[in-house]
Amino acid sequence: YFVIIFYFVVILRLCTMTADECISQSDSKEIPVSGNDTEGYVDLINENVISVHLQYCSDEPAIPLTTGDVRLAQAQELWSTARDKPVKLRMETSGLGSEPPMTIHQMFLATVQKYGDYPALRAKKDGMWVSLSYKEYYQHARAAAKSFLKLGLERFHGVGILGFNSPEWFIADVGCILAGGLATGIYTTNSPEACQYVAHNCEANVLVVENNKQLIKILQVRDQLPHLKAIVQYKGELEQKLPNVYTWAEFMKFGANVPDSELDVVIDSQKANECCTLIYTSGTTGNPKGVMLSHDNITWTASATGRMINLKMAEEELVSYLPLSHVAAQVQDMWICMRFAGITNFAEPDALKGSLANTLREVRPTSFLGVPRVWEKMQEAMKAIGAKSSVTKKKIADWAKGIGLQASYNAMNGDSSVPWGFTLANALVFKNVRKALGLDRCRTCFTGAAPITKDTLEYFMSLYIPLFEVYGMSESTGPHSISWAEGYRIMSCGKVLTGCKTKLDKPDTDGTGEICFWGRHVFMGYLNMPEKTEEALDTDGWLHSGDLGKHDEDDFLFITGRIKELIITAGGENVPPVPIEDALKEEVSIISNVMLVGDKKKFLSMLLTLKCNVDDNGDPTDELTPLAVEYCRQHGVIASKVSEIVNKKEPAIYKTIQEGIDRVNAKATSNAQRVQKWTIVQRDFSISGGELGPTMKLKRPVVSKMYEEYINKFYVDAGKPPDDMFLSVLKQNNMSL
Repeated sequence: YFVIIFYFVVILRLCTMTADECISQSDSKEIPVSGNDTEGYVDLINENVISVHLQYCSDEPAIPLTTGDVRLAQAQELWSTARDKPVKLRMETSGLGSEPPMTIHQMFLATVQKYGDYPALRAKKDGMWVSLSYKEYYQHARAAAKSFLKLGLERFHGVGILGFNSPEWFIADVGCILAGGLATGIYTTNSPEACQYVAHNCEANVLVVENNKQLIKILQVRDQLPHLKAIVQYKGELEQKLPNVYTWAEFMKFGANVPDSELDVVIDSQKANECCTLIYTSGTTGNPKGVMLSHDNITWTASATGRMINLKMAEEELVSYLPLSHVAAQVQDMWICMRFAGITNFAEPDALKGSLANTLREVRPTSFLGVPRVWEKMQEAMKAIGAKSSVTKKKIADWAKGIGLQASYNAMNGDSSVPWGFTLANALVFKNVRKALGLDRCRTCFTGAAPITKDTLEYFMSLYIPLFEVYGMSESTGPHSISWAEGYRIMSCGKVLTGCKTKLDKPDTDGTGEICFWGRHVFMGYLNMPEKTEEALDTDGWLHSGDLGKHDEDDFLFITGRIKELIITAGGENVPPVPIEDALKEEVSIISNVMLVGDKKKFLSMLLTLKCNVDDNGDPTDELTPLAVEYCRQHGVIASKVSEIVNKKEPAIYKTIQEGIDRVNAKATSNAQRVQKWTIVQRDFSISGGELGPTMKLKRPVVSKMYEEYINKFYVDAGKPPDDMFLSVLKQNNMSL
C-alpha cells in the first residue's frame, strides 16, 4: 500500500506540472552537436559558470600544415630502450589495428581544424570558470613549444612537470612534444630525491613546477641535475628571483621571437613511431622505470578506446583530478578528450580532500573515472547519510536499491526488462542520487588502476549506476580491456580493446594463465633499461603483464591475481591475496585496508586498519569515520577513536573481526588459504605514509618493510600455534581431540 500511495502521488504531480516547471527542471547545459558546415552559437550555462558564445569553425585549415600523411621512421625492431630510436609498429592488415599512424600534432590539428572554437579546457579563476577553446589551446601549446626551444630543449630530452592538474600542465606537456622533447609527469607526492631520479633519468632540460612547495624540492637537488637549464613555476609569483627560474607568464613570452617556421620544421620532422612521452612507474620494487610511449601509442589508443565505447565528437565532458603523471588520467583527460574534441574541466587541488563533490555537481560530466578508493569513499559517505535517515526513508531506500540491483543485473545480462516499480524507484531515489553526486549526465562511470570489491560494485548497481572496470598498465598506454554499457560482467575487466589481442601464457587446468598483450598500445620499452625491457617483452613482441587471469565463455577477462603478489607458503601452495583481503572487507565494514602476509611461512596472517577520517592534507587521523562509530555503537561499544579500540583491544570489536575472518576461512579452498593470526595497526594506510601508491594501490613491499616488527611477531613461535588458535584450526576442519 505504501508503494502504491507514493506512485499515485508522483503521477499526480507529473500530470499537474506546468510547461515552465518542466523546462526549469530539464538540463540547463547544452553540448554543441558535431558538424562541419553548421554555423551558429550556443550558450553553456550553469551555476557560477561563465556564458561562452561559440562560433562553429568552417572546413578551412587553421594552420597550413598537413595532417593526413603517414610519417614513420625506418625501424627493425618492436622495442627500444634508447630515447631516439624508433620502433616497428604492430600493424594489422585490416580493421582498427590497420589505421594510418599519426603524430600528436596531427591528431591535435585535426581536432582544431574542425572544432577550433569549441571549448577544450576549463578551470576556475577567482571562483569563476574560464575556458580555452581548441584553437586557443593549440596556440598556447605552440607558444610554449617555442619557449622550450629558446630555453634550449634538446631533441628527445625531458621536460618534467611537477604539479596538480591544470591547463598549464596540459600546455606544457603538449608544448614539450611539439618542440621535440619527452613529456614527463612527476608525482607531486615525490620526495626531492625521487624527483631528482626521474629528472636525471629523462635528462630533463626544463622542469615545470606548480608552486613554491614543489620548486623547493627541485632547488634542493638542482646541483645533481646536469642537464637542467631552466625551471618554470606555473602558479603564483616567485617568492625570490633566481637565475633561470621563470614565472608562467615570463615563460610563455620567452619564445615570442622564435619564428613559426622554426617550430614547424621540428614538428614536421616528428615520426609516429618515435618516443614522445615518458610515464614513470611507481617504483614499488626498486627505482621507477621510464615507460617510453610513442606518438602512435597515444594517438591510436585514444582513438581505439573512444570508438570502442562509442564516444561522439564534441559531446564529451569530464573532470580532471587524478594524477596526470599516471597513465590512466593522462590518456583519458588529455588524449582521448583531444581526439574526440571533449571538454576537460580541472578540479581544485584539494579534490580528494572533499571539493571533488562540488566540482562534479557543477560540471556534471558525461564520463567519470574513479579509482576504487574514490568509489568507496562515495559509498561510505552515502551510507553515513543513510544511517541518519528516518525509518520511512530507510525503507524506501532499501526497497529502491533492491529494484535497482535487479535492474542492473538484467541490463548486464542483456535483458531490457526492469522489475515492477522501477519507474517509481528511479523517480524517488536513483535520479536524486545521480543529481546529488553530479553524475546525472554521466553515461559511463569507470573504475580502474586497482582492484575493486564486489560489495562496492553491487552498491552502485543498486543505485542503477553500473561501474565499468577498465584494465591495463602504463606499458599498454593505459587500457587493454574495457567494460562499457553494451559489454560488462561484474568483477570482470571487460573485453580486449578492439584491434588488440590477449594471450594467456602457460594456462593451468582451470584456464588461468599470465595475461599477455599484443597491439599498437604496447609500449616501446623502458628508457635505458634493456634487461627490464626483455623481462616485459618476449622475443615475439608480446607484453607480459605479470597478472594472472582467465576468460569466460563470452571472452570477458577476469583477473585472478598477480604473479609477484602470490604468497607461496612454506608448504608450496600459491595463495592470491586480493580475493581473501576483499572478502574480509566485505564481511567487516569497519575495516579500511587489509594486507595478507605469509610468504614462505607455515600459515597466513593479516595486517588490518580501521576506517578513519583524514585531515586537510589527506593524512589519516585517529578519529573514526561516522560509519565506523556507528558500527561500534551497533556492537555495544562507545568509541570515536582508533586508539580507543586498539589500545584496549576492545573485546566486542575484536570478536566481530575474528568472526568475519572465520566466515572467510570457512569459504577457503584449502587449509593453506585460512588466516590464523591478525593485528590492527594504529594508523590507516595512505599515500603520504608510503603504504599506498598515487592511485591508492597497496605497495606490498613497502608495507612489509614498514611493519616488519608486526609481521615477525606473527611467526615468533610459528612451529606451534597458540592453544586457542590450534583449537580454532581444529574446529574449522571439523576435527576433535
